[in-house]
Amino acid sequence: MKFIQKVVAKIISTSKISIKQVYKVHRKVLNLMNPYFRPLYNLWDHKVMAGNREIPVRIFLPQGNKKFRISRRKSRPSEIPSRVIVFFHGGGWVTGNIESYTKVCANMANQTGHTVISVDYLLAPENPFPAGPEDCYQVVKEVFEELDSFHCKSDDVTLIGDSAGGNLAAVVSLMARDRGICIPGKQILIYPATYNDHSGSSPFESVHENGTDYILTSQQVQDYLDLYVPNEQDRLCPYFAPLLAEDLSNQPNTLIITAEFDPLRDEGEAYGERLKEFDNYVEIYRMKDALHGFFTLPWPSEEVKKSYEYINNFLKR
Repeated sequence: MKFIQKVVAKIISTSKISIKQVYKVHRKVLNLMNPYFRPLYNLWDHKVMAGNREIPVRIFLPQGNKKFRISRRKSRPSEIPSRVIVFFHGGGWVTGNIESYTKVCANMANQTGHTVISVDYLLAPENPFPAGPEDCYQVVKEVFEELDSFHCKSDDVTLIGDSAGGNLAAVVSLMARDRGICIPGKQILIYPATYNDHSGSSPFESVHENGTDYILTSQQVQDYLDLYVPNEQDRLCPYFAPLLAEDLSNQPNTLIITAEFDPLRDEGEAYGERLKEFDNYVEIYRMKDALHGFFTLPWPSEEVKKSYEYINNFLKR
């Protein structure tokens, strides 16, 4: 890792402020740090009904669809790319939203040529597990019910998420199989959380090697878990920790991208290896010298460009 990058990471990691104390402020700061000028983006907003409640989603088209470059779109265009990515944002299941990830998703649509559907799922601690994954599942279920509207098949649907969002993508794929709806053709898990223990007793070396000095600390991960899954028994559920699932058969083709200096590195890679044990197709790449969160860096950061090389090669499979 570059010297200056390592020093900055060390300084940030030494903060004694707990996410439990400042998560509401953190949400606001994320939005302020990620402003965007809406008319420049090819997007429109939509609602997915979950009972009597609405789940907000934001839908992005590649900028190549020039005739649909209209701000504040209220209705679906008549022609959209026939391949769909459903995106779940990171933030420890506690922070992040479709606003703070709008630039990430717009770039994703442009780089992949896919329609991208970003899900504004319920956040903890106001809405603890399993509220978030259930929201994500409901959106994916509606996408499958509306495949004709997207001019695509279930194999043309890819789930993708970073960090907590990678966890949610893996979890929704398991839910889809268990509940008998269509299974997505692909899933892309970017430095996903897949396990339930990030304390000193964790079996993963990356927790011990990278858990103190590289921006995301193991203590921060534990704090997020306490907010997201306050019920200890729920931490044994594979819909929280997919690495604990006894059966990982019949899962989508999977791409996993991890970061070298990330406490979540080893559990993400371990999930890929377990998927392979159940005869699923899996590609695993470790981003050299990268820290947790690199996928949200501005385009064209080196790590983001490399990620899309992996992603686009995988999507063409």
